[in-house]
Amino acid sequence: MGVFINKGNEAFRSVRSGEYVDKSGMISVINDTLDTERRYTCVTRCRRFGKSMAARMLNAYYDESCDSLSLFQDLEIAKKDSFLTHLNKYPVIYLDITDFTTKYPHDHTIASHINDDVKAEMLATYPDITPAPNDDLMNILMKIKSLTGKKFIMIVDEWDAICREFEPKTQGMDAYVNLLRRLFKGSDTMSVFAGVYMTGILPIKKYKTESALNNFWEYSMIQPRSLAGYFGFTPEEVKSLCPKFGMDYSELALWYDGYQIGREKSMFNPNSVMMALYDGECDTFWGKTGAYDAVSKYIDMNYEGLKDDIISMLAGGRCTVDTNSFKNDPSEVNSRDDVLTILIHLGYLSYDKPDETCYIPNKEVAKEMENAVKANNWKHVSDALTKSRQLLEATLRGDCEAVARGIDAAHDENTSILSYNDENSLACVLSIAYYFAKNGYIIHRELATGKGFADIVLIPRKNTDSPALIIELKYDKTADTAIDQIKLKNYPAKVAEYTGDILLVGVTYDRQTKTHSCIIEKCVK
Repeated sequence: MGVFINKGNEAFRSVRSGEYVDKSGMISVINDTLDTERRYTCVTRCRRFGKSMAARMLNAYYDESCDSLSLFQDLEIAKKDSFLTHLNKYPVIYLDITDFTTKYPHDHTIASHINDDVKAEMLATYPDITPAPNDDLMNILMKIKSLTGKKFIMIVDEWDAICREFEPKTQGMDAYVNLLRRLFKGSDTMSVFAGVYMTGILPIKKYKTESALNNFWEYSMIQPRSLAGYFGFTPEEVKSLCPKFGMDYSELALWYDGYQIGREKSMFNPNSVMMALYDGECDTFWGKTGAYDAVSKYIDMNYEGLKDDIISMLAGGRCTVDTNSFKNDPSEVNSRDDVLTILIHLGYLSYDKPDETCYIPNKEVAKEMENAVKANNWKHVSDALTKSRQLLEATLRGDCEAVARGIDAAHDENTSILSYNDENSLACVLSIAYYFAKNGYIIHRELATGKGFADIVLIPRKNTDSPALIIELKYDKTADTAIDQIKLKNYPAKVAEYTGDILLVGVTYDRQTKTHSCIIEKCVK
């Protein structure tokens, strides 16, 4: 078994020995690109979304040095016409760039090391090749192809590891990009490679308006194309796993769902789902695989009100974003849109392409955002999150004065987001004020109920006996008016489908005195 070539199928065999969710259908997508203009594929996803597992699967499928029929014959790919055509038919070169960044940390000659290490193994594997003094890796691959008549499949996992760990615009970075161009953009590339498959977190860097390797077809968090469903778990896949482990689907959805990736409107973080299933409880597994300072440094830039956007999203809101200006380079973040775009690629935000908006996808990520906020000393936000618990407790015990004071405080501490002094802005403040309630409630803003929309509705999660809350917000009116509107529009009847007891909470804001008042009533059914 080789280090870079002829690695065999042991890595994927290990995957199959555990609980495996079948993603083999993507192989047929890659098969369709082989020996075509689309043979260059780059898949970028955030951490722990199955990139490396897919790379190991492809290696096991294509590698001619092993027999992988038994690993695939019960999977989706076996139903495809191209299954046997390409099964174990190619010499496969597999590079994990993180192996090199670990072996040669901060070494700006790392591109030369990659070239030399792989070249040495290729010459040992093909001893009939006689190298010339100045032959680089590409020269050796060309000679092997000429000798054997076989084209290579090349898999490069974590292609951007060097880009993430080395300083930009340095000799080492330039040499690495040139190595990739030498391999994948030269005049002999198509005669050497039947297919190239790269994975990473960030898409290929743009120079001006084009990618550094503009012959690659990119499948990213923002533009996943036909590979959208192969990275991450779909709701159906998670539902099929839950009975095997005795886990509640709704709890997993709360923690790990919420990613919208292309045509897939609901995708789960796969690593976190599996960790929760094996552990028997939900936690921030994804956050533990990478420090939150990755997001902390970006949100602290506060371009063009970025901090206000983060606050709004923590409260359950969405923000518009233009993803086109970002150059896919973490060293070139020059605007609010750039920050939001890189956070989408890193998985801290989800992207709704039709609406061109972004949002925090789930509880796991929200907790990471909270950590980043605290690390950046956003004291007024951290204090608001702490006070949120006290506000919920006051609401549940019917303490109207304490609720009014709590909302006053939230209003004062978040005045920057009140650029428009209207009900929508004030509803955002209420969402922040009741942020803590996410731990025990499903929070809906503008929930369709009866004849209209309630400003905020809190539905208790399973296995709790807390009452539901219907919060109606008005300004320059009395709190009684808000309560009357709840009753007039028949909100409780709609919410009663979800829970038992219901509290009606009427809140009003006086724009002259800049104070809130509140009335809380128990709904009589």
